[in-house]
Amino acid sequence: MAESSPAPTALATVYGYPRQGPGRELKKAVEGYWAGRTTDAELLDVAAGLRRDNWRRLAEAGIDEVPTGDFSLYDHVLDTTVMVGAIPPRHRAAVRADPLDGYFAMARGTQDVAPLEMTKWFDTNYHYLVPELGPDTVFAADPSKPVSELREALALGHNPRPVLVGPVTYLLLAKPAPDAPADFDPLTLLDRLLPVYAEILAALHEAGARWVQLDEPTLVQDQPQAVLDAVAGCYQRLGSLTERPKILVAGYFDHLGEALSVLAHAPIEGLGLDLTGPAAANLNDLAAAGGLPGKRLIAGVVDGRNIWINDLEKSLSTLATLLGLAGQVDVAASCSLLHVPLDAAAETEIDPEIRPWLAFARQKTAEIVALARGLNRGVRAISDDLTDNREALESRRTSALTRDPAIRERAAAVTGQDTRRAEPYAERARAQRNHLDLPLVPTTTIGSFPQTAELRAARADLRAGRIDQYAYDERMAVEIREILAFQEESGLDVLVHGEPERNDMVQYFAEQLDGYIATQQGWVQSYGSRYVRPPILAGDISRPHPMTLRWTTYAQSQTSRPVKGMLTGPVTMLAWSFVRDDQPLGETARQVALALRDEVADLEAAGTAVIQVDEPALRETLPLRAADRPAYLAWATEAFRLATAGARPRTQIHTHMCYAEFGEIIAAIDDMDADVISLEAARSHMQVAEELAQAGYPREVGPGVYDIHSPRVPGVEEVASLLRKGLSAIPADRLWANPDCGLKTRAWPETRDSLENLVTAAKQIRTEITSSSA
Repeated sequence: MAESSPAPTALATVYGYPRQGPGRELKKAVEGYWAGRTTDAELLDVAAGLRRDNWRRLAEAGIDEVPTGDFSLYDHVLDTTVMVGAIPPRHRAAVRADPLDGYFAMARGTQDVAPLEMTKWFDTNYHYLVPELGPDTVFAADPSKPVSELREALALGHNPRPVLVGPVTYLLLAKPAPDAPADFDPLTLLDRLLPVYAEILAALHEAGARWVQLDEPTLVQDQPQAVLDAVAGCYQRLGSLTERPKILVAGYFDHLGEALSVLAHAPIEGLGLDLTGPAAANLNDLAAAGGLPGKRLIAGVVDGRNIWINDLEKSLSTLATLLGLAGQVDVAASCSLLHVPLDAAAETEIDPEIRPWLAFARQKTAEIVALARGLNRGVRAISDDLTDNREALESRRTSALTRDPAIRERAAAVTGQDTRRAEPYAERARAQRNHLDLPLVPTTTIGSFPQTAELRAARADLRAGRIDQYAYDERMAVEIREILAFQEESGLDVLVHGEPERNDMVQYFAEQLDGYIATQQGWVQSYGSRYVRPPILAGDISRPHPMTLRWTTYAQSQTSRPVKGMLTGPVTMLAWSFVRDDQPLGETARQVALALRDEVADLEAAGTAVIQVDEPALRETLPLRAADRPAYLAWATEAFRLATAGARPRTQIHTHMCYAEFGEIIAAIDDMDADVISLEAARSHMQVAEELAQAGYPREVGPGVYDIHSPRVPGVEEVASLLRKGLSAIPADRLWANPDCGLKTRAWPETRDSLENLVTAAKQIRTEITSSSA
């Protein structure tokens, strides 16, 4: 009997890696370039150094195949737009004049030219720049970035795999250009785009690429047969090219469903599958599709989106099952490690009991390498890893830090009555109008005001002991008084205290809630140069003391106008944290909601007439598969109502959402039963107002008229024009004027000018309404 050939050696690899560097060097270099402190050469040198360091660390850790092309100065989808030549007409002159400045203009806009719209990357906390495409779009290949980064890695002796956004995903993520018909489908451009991808693949092949990864995460969403047919045609054409590297298509964030069989039978050489959480269904789907005989499978068995250690024994079992389903099985994280912090070893202040439970990008890399070694050489080769892993998992499972019986009893006792306001909206609205006495189209902001270098320095000085609590509090009080004075002078109707004492809208609360853990170096990219430190939900949640009462009541004591109390809602507290994976999300959300309910009660008792509970994450956390959405929306809306339903009828409850498409969740927004909702609308040109009107949304709405993610100052007429468009969909007695989002990241000069223009425009609109009525 012939001897069977040995199984191919499993490789350890990753799809992508954090870009910022251990000291957020990329952020500092990019912002230095924008401010004129850093030259273009210096910026590009920092970027090249970070790429070299990432590849070196991955190789030293035992990663066999490193990604290239995943690094970006701002956003990888924007990089793709440049790569395929889909520059919007309004930005072409700037890109021709200076490609780097034009690139950043597309991301951030200029005073004269609006940026691309920004929205969330699937259900993650990362934002991407939305491509704008139309019937007249002409694509042109520019492979310079992926080719140059591939050559960098090859020159350093690495085994690189270029990573690109796949053509189908790129088109499905796009929106119709401003001059395109509203019903234009960008996917109709696929035949026009594929020759460009063919040219890029040929350039990578010529530069020495053996494999290229095309990311197609849109295929884990429910797709109609027309899209599946387009996928089949796309990869039939690309797979049939003669001058190309081997093609690996990666889908992640959920299971591929119907698309798995399409890709399994396409003439490509490999497939990357997420095998964590709901995406574990890929295992059975792969078996049902007949596996990948003769092809490469990259198995994403390490969770690339959360920070808990992997169950190595469970993952090894999954990998062993996969060995019979593919020609070669390699090991990876479920998605790019862009979504987790860099190194848990830097968190020296975290409880020593908890630290072994955590795995950031470097620890996940070690897990991937250990799993590949165990798959290749057997469990004895990683016996120490398995022992340590087993002990850490058991420590977390049995720790008193993770469970509090009193909190669980309170959450279990919640009834339906606890989640409904005492009066219907119509009666509340009358009581609130009488109590607040606001004008038509009242003006407000979303909450935060610019966080100056002086404010950040004051927080750093307090932490370092250079100033005491009294001196810090005095600095905050001065800032609050100045922010209130500006708002009063500008003519805003409902004020905020500006949140100078808050580091982040989630972290600030997490640091005051039992059950949360804050990191010191756990930075994760949100968009561009904006990085956040998501806290970690490690145990049951409770509120040991009021969190916002002091500064909200202080601000209200300084003015006769209403000052909003500002809270972050339960869904967002989960979505922008690293959540527990040992209990259902709905249970955790209920615990957070009860803590917020206590805060609402304290604010109301102190005389706060307007309380905003922000839920920008409600839409972005929506499951990618439709079948999973009803259950999610049920617990998500219940959690919001549980947090707010105890308020009296005359207390006006606001909520805020930003950068998402809201049409499919308007029924859920209605079910939240907030009195006023503010939403992003400036970049999308009031689309959300039209969606709300079409759905018959009955409450008050503040569609944003000022895009705060750009440094440009909107003119009075620009704001007035957006308000008129809002009025065409929302009655005047239910329309508010406000920015898209908080002003924390903006500078004071542009903030002053923009808000003064907003107030002037609102007054102009009131006059027009009065004249029209007369």
